Amino acid sequence: MAKHVYCRHSTEMEVPFFDVDAMHIVWHGHYVKYLEVARCAFLSEIGYDYNEMARQGFSWPIVQMNLKYVKPARFGQKIRVDLAVVEIESCLRIDYTIVDAESGVKLNKASTTQAAVSLESGEMQFETPESWLQAVKRHPTFEAV
Repeated sequence: MAKHVYCRHSTEMEVPFFDVDAMHIVWHGHYVKYLEVARCAFLSEIGYDYNEMARQGFSWPIVQMNLKYVKPARFGQKIRVDLAVVEIESCLRIDYTIVDAESGVKLNKASTTQAAVSLESGEMQFETPESWLQAVKRHPTFEAV
């Protein structure tokens, strides 16, 4: 059964020199940064960035992350991070595909799961805050289940 996708977003960037290792390919840990750049761009687009999360009384730590390396990215390569928001009610789960921006060749697949945590009590929330749901529903690509 296919996952429902609530929203989609894409972010392009160029691989900087300081992200490559001695083999002249992107060091594996930098892919996490590329996910974060794309996620932050999406959150800014819906007006619910990390500062807004805190204003609403929540932090959203990563509680799970998975990455599958398919093909290495290289210095100067233009890459695109396509994200799909696949869960919004109990957590924020995003699936990512990193591709070569020109050819579309897949470089990496990943997913992250974030949970809302009350800044006041420090307790994890089992339902996402209403402020989050309203923000994500405003995204132009939002599709309800």
